[in-house]
Amino acid sequence: MRELTPEDHEPVGRTPGERQSGPVPTIHDVAAAAGVSKSVVSRALSGAPGVAARTVTKVKAAADALGYVANANARGMSAHRTHTLGVFVRDAATPFYGHLLTAFQEQASARGYRAVTATGSGTFPIEEERRALETLVSLRVEGLIVCSGALPVEDIIPFARRIPTVIAGRPEADPSVSSVYCDEVGGGRGLAERVAMLGHRRVAVMTHTAESSITQSARTMAMVERLREAEVEVLAFRCEDFGGDVERADSIVQAIVAAGGVTAVMAPSDSWAISVLESLRRMGLSAPTDISVTGYDGVRPFTTSLLGITSWRQPLSHIGRLSVDDVVDQIEGLAEGARHRSIAGELIEGRTAAAI
Repeated sequence: MRELTPEDHEPVGRTPGERQSGPVPTIHDVAAAAGVSKSVVSRALSGAPGVAARTVTKVKAAADALGYVANANARGMSAHRTHTLGVFVRDAATPFYGHLLTAFQEQASARGYRAVTATGSGTFPIEEERRALETLVSLRVEGLIVCSGALPVEDIIPFARRIPTVIAGRPEADPSVSSVYCDEVGGGRGLAERVAMLGHRRVAVMTHTAESSITQSARTMAMVERLREAEVEVLAFRCEDFGGDVERADSIVQAIVAAGGVTAVMAPSDSWAISVLESLRRMGLSAPTDISVTGYDGVRPFTTSLLGITSWRQPLSHIGRLSVDDVVDQIEGLAEGARHRSIAGELIEGRTAAAI
């Protein structure tokens, strides 16, 4: 769907072809004045269903104040909708993003939309993620869901100004874009409290920088803070200092074991926890007999009885549904302004962490 240009509109009170002295008001001007997207303006002015009465009144008032009216040709183009959502996930190969993607697709279908997906490999440079969003927008999607723990919000906001956008799966409080996420701080603190209650007094926490992962940074810093409040000795090992590769955790695990006296390792995700367990096994150690290990995310298959990782479960299905509902409500004029929703997770006790 191409963006409407000034030539698509005529100012109120003038005959077609007559010019005014100032710039001709556009649908973008009305959207900005009313605080809604341009697609909502189009539907509100054309009388399309699904737009809240209060929103219609606000849009019409903004249009009247600016002297705007769309011509018949522009209204016809606006009525040609795609009912398509663009979804970007950082790495669909991982269980976390895979579960979210499934939830996005199912809820989009339930709301009468289809989801077009772009995904990275988990090692995408930020510039590639930006290009992926541009590609999705070029496919004439009506809304955008961004699920990346690395892409800065400053790179997402320009898209949110163009079409309804939701950031899913990570904490974000910027007032210009909606977000739905698990309470990372609450989760990190809750899991750390469990480790402290099990009697561990010297604990290694594998941390991340915010530049590497906004979510894993928040949760691991919360783990460190809560353990210290409980007077537990914390040894922080930054994953990036050891290559940051979840597939090769041997170096960081060797450093943790070499530190001596560590009875528990808190990993930043379930995938990292699996790598830690594998590295320990190669060293002739096991969890929880020799050292307790916790993960984070709580997704299958890591939490099945076969693996039984002690973890913190993120409500990914709920986050996925709410994210789709939020962006669709924006598209259909049923929501006004950005919303930020933090969803509580829950402890998965598992069998990889035990009392000492």
